[in-house]
Amino acid sequence: MTATAVPPPVTVVRTQPERIGPLLGLAHGLTLAKRNLRYAVRTPSSLIDTVIQPVLFLLVFVFLFGGAISGTWQEYLQTLVPGLMVQITMYASIGTGMALSNDISKGVFDRFRSLPIARSAPLVGAVLGDVIRYVVAVAVLLALAFALGFRVQTDPLSALFAFVLVVVFGLTLCWLSVLVGMVASTPQAVPGIAMAVILPLTFGSNIFADPETMPRWLELWIGVNPVTYFVDTVRGLMIGGPVAQPLIVSLFAVVVAHLVLLPLALRAYLRKVR
Repeated sequence: MTATAVPPPVTVVRTQPERIGPLLGLAHGLTLAKRNLRYAVRTPSSLIDTVIQPVLFLLVFVFLFGGAISGTWQEYLQTLVPGLMVQITMYASIGTGMALSNDISKGVFDRFRSLPIARSAPLVGAVLGDVIRYVVAVAVLLALAFALGFRVQTDPLSALFAFVLVVVFGLTLCWLSVLVGMVASTPQAVPGIAMAVILPLTFGSNIFADPETMPRWLELWIGVNPVTYFVDTVRGLMIGGPVAQPLIVSLFAVVVAHLVLLPLALRAYLRKVR
């Protein structure tokens, strides 16, 4: 009787995943940002907040309320447009959390885990894609505003700085949107939660009307609302007025928001992608 040969034991070597550098991680994020933009182009319904909202807000508020607030809609147009630039980016930032939550619910993140990409790439891609959405939203708003008669009363460099500041403000709120998207139970819950924060910030500000015409308690809230200072800065840069003091407060608000929201958003995101 011959003995059966016993195969040698197999040694399983567990290899650690290759460490991905920040530049390669950024490249992965840019690739996923292109993916998000292609999806937005192929699904026009996802562009409602980017293209349709600026048009609707400008037309509705200028022609329905312009005469009652400022006497003529032409005069109200000059005051309203800088404020709407801030508001539109705030609303557009909601798309970041919705996109991330939607990808997680559909299992897209499970596919990302099987790819040799940085764990931060989907988040970086969503945020970078939103930069383009902010630029498009504000550009659409300004194009219509100029067609209606809005004019920059300072200089092109100041107007460009106002544009950049609005985009920076939108990026700051991206982290709030990411946080909401990571803690919300479903993608459909993200807009409701985010709007519960954004609505008091926008309508409880000086975007639409002079705070001096409002009740004292609301005027006090507007005085501490950071959106008020962003609007004052953008107005000063585009149509004239004080800039230094509201700009300092605005930049301070950006720093504080990043210090608070960024760690919370990253922690919630990393917990989801593990």
